[in-house]
Amino acid sequence: MEIRAVLETNGRGVLLYADNFPGAFVRGASLAEAMEKWRNEMTAYLRWRDGAAPVGFDFVPRVVQEKCSGLRLEDADSDVLFESEKPPLEREEYERLKELCLRSASGFCTMYESVPEKSRTLFPARETFYGTVPRTAEEIYQHTKNVNSYYFAEIGAEVGNEADMFRCRKEGFAILEQQHGFLKNPVFDGSYGELWTLRKVLRRFLWHDRIHARALIRHGVRIWGSSKVADPFFFLFS
Repeated sequence: MEIRAVLETNGRGVLLYADNFPGAFVRGASLAEAMEKWRNEMTAYLRWRDGAAPVGFDFVPRVVQEKCSGLRLEDADSDVLFESEKPPLEREEYERLKELCLRSASGFCTMYESVPEKSRTLFPARETFYGTVPRTAEEIYQHTKNVNSYYFAEIGAEVGNEADMFRCRKEGFAILEQQHGFLKNPVFDGSYGELWTLRKVLRRFLWHDRIHARALIRHGVRIWGSSKVADPFFFLFS
């Protein structure tokens, strides 16, 4: 089994996405640094997705697409649209990816609810491209939840962020599914000149969840220890 990777680089850092494992990614100041992280990332990802660690896996990816970017990739900014994210979806594939997005949201809620003190932090303030980096469990959760309306709006589905993370994402899919021909996966010219498709939204939800779930588990373990914070994404076992 191999990783087909999409490489996004800005000269200061790289993001590598697993094209055939939506949401899985590594990043680093250099390509070599990012490459070293694949084993841990895929071990955690497949334990989460399939309930088993990888067997017979080639952790050296085959790069199938590259993009040079002016974005702050070192802070996990991104705008790449995969070539594989352009074709239409079959209903079965859509349902499978939607289930992963909902499972990811549910797991994030479980992790967040397990944190004993949701307003506590040990980290100094730091600015990034979208504002101040979330530092408490509450801030991390709210930031991760609140991309819901943004992502769905990029493909023409007007939804809110009022409910908890799982419910507002589920409601977003319900509204999306009312659109005629949504599985045809048209390309939308979205905000900031970024191109979007339904496939990309599905991947971005999983990717964005993993970024901030990892930050949340590190935050929780540093303050309370590994026995106090739920780890539904299996980051502590990779």
